[in-house]
Amino acid sequence: MKSQVRIIAGLWRGTKISVTDAQGLRPTPDRIRETLFNWLDSHCREAVVLDCFAGSGVLGFEALSRGAKQLVAIEQLPEAVARLRELATRLDATQAQIIDADMTGVIEQLGPGFDLVFIDPPYAEPELRGRVFRLLEAAGCLRDAARVYFEWPYQESFELPSSRLHWLKQKRAGQVNYAIAEWRLTG
Repeated sequence: MKSQVRIIAGLWRGTKISVTDAQGLRPTPDRIRETLFNWLDSHCREAVVLDCFAGSGVLGFEALSRGAKQLVAIEQLPEAVARLRELATRLDATQAQIIDADMTGVIEQLGPGFDLVFIDPPYAEPELRGRVFRLLEAAGCLRDAARVYFEWPYQESFELPSSRLHWLKQKRAGQVNYAIAEWRLTG
């Protein structure tokens, strides 16, 4: 039986998303997503969203369902990319751009303008959280007051990778720490 997650609210509320069975792929659970999107509240509306390690796509498509204007979803696992494209087609989500690539290799091509960024790489590669953010910052990809979501295992510590980032909310659920930070043009 295939694993599935569902979109919690908005335009596509209740839509089920099949999850590719692959090592390191772990969709953000409903309970965490519900809290996260309560925190983000109106910040999703009209946002340009970047999902750095899209996996199942549930974070990015949840944002679109709640009124985001555009989604750029990056994923390098071929099976997951295929499912993301199928999902975008099924939902007629023309505002979703699925990029088949390693996140670190495409950052400079993304350009500026992201309001909301999801950074939750495979837990086996913890250095990617900070590295990807620093690359995004150096490439000028973030708008002032952009919200950045981080997720990491509860037994690890995680420090913000930039003096321009400031914690807004943090929480732990089971084996997962998750938080949102705000990026400011001035530290």
